Amino acid sequence: MPGGRLTQQERQQIALGLADGLAYAEIARRLDRPTSTITREVMRNGGPTAYRADLAHRATERRAHRRRPASSRGPESVPLPHGRDAEAVAEYEETFTTLFMQQGLPKMTSRVLTCLFTTDAGSLTASELVQRLQVSPASVSKAIAALESLGLVRRERDERRRERYVVDDDIWYQSTIASARGIAQVAQTARQGVAILGPHTPAAARLENIARFSDFISESILRAAEQVREVLHTKTETTSNDTARPSPDHG
Repeated sequence: MPGGRLTQQERQQIALGLADGLAYAEIARRLDRPTSTITREVMRNGGPTAYRADLAHRATERRAHRRRPASSRGPESVPLPHGRDAEAVAEYEETFTTLFMQQGLPKMTSRVLTCLFTTDAGSLTASELVQRLQVSPASVSKAIAALESLGLVRRERDERRRERYVVDDDIWYQSTIASARGIAQVAQTARQGVAILGPHTPAAARLENIARFSDFISESILRAAEQVREVLHTKTETTSNDTARPSPDHG
C-alpha cells in the first residue's frame, strides 16, 4: 500500500469517485490507500459535495509550506510532553477532527473540541487556543459558543481570573443527558401529532412508531449514562483509596 502524500492525479480520482457517488472505502480501494486517508482528504477540503482536486492540492501545498520553517528548526523545536511523537499526535488530532466533522460539527468547532480533548489539562484559555490552532480570536469565540450550546464545554475562571474552557467526564455526561432529553422531546412531539392527525390514520401510526422508538432510545441512554457514571466514579474512588492505603495482606 503506498504511503506519503496524495498526488494531484490521486486527488483527481477522488473527485471523479465522489462525482460517481462512490463510498470513501471504494475510492480508497481503487487508489490502494487507507479509507481514513480519503475521508480526511475530503472532509478537510470542503466535504463530498464541494471537493475539488485542484483546490485541495493547492491547499495541501500551502499547509506544507507553512509547516516547513517549524520542522527545519530540528533540535531547537520544543518537544512534546511524555515523549509523544509530534507527527503521530498531529495525525491523530486530524482523525478526531474529521470524525466530529462527519457527525455534523463545523470544521473550526471540531478543531477546538479536538484540541480541548487532547490537552492534558482538559482546559484551555482563548489565547491558548488561538496560539495552538493559529486562528483568529473571533474564530475561537464562535466555536466555543457553538460547543457551549451543545453542552460540550463549560467555562470557569482560573486563579488569574482568566476564562478557561473545560471538557471533562462530567461535561460529557451532561451532554449525553441533554441529548437523551432531546430525543424524549421528539417522542412527546410525535405523540401530539397522533391525536391531531387521527389515531387510526397511516400518518398517526408512523408518528406513534417514532414516539415509541424515541422513548425507548431516550430511556436506554439515560439509564446507561447513570450506570456508567456510577461505575466509573466508584472505580476512580477505589483506585484512589487503594493507592493511598497499603494492603492489609502486606501491612
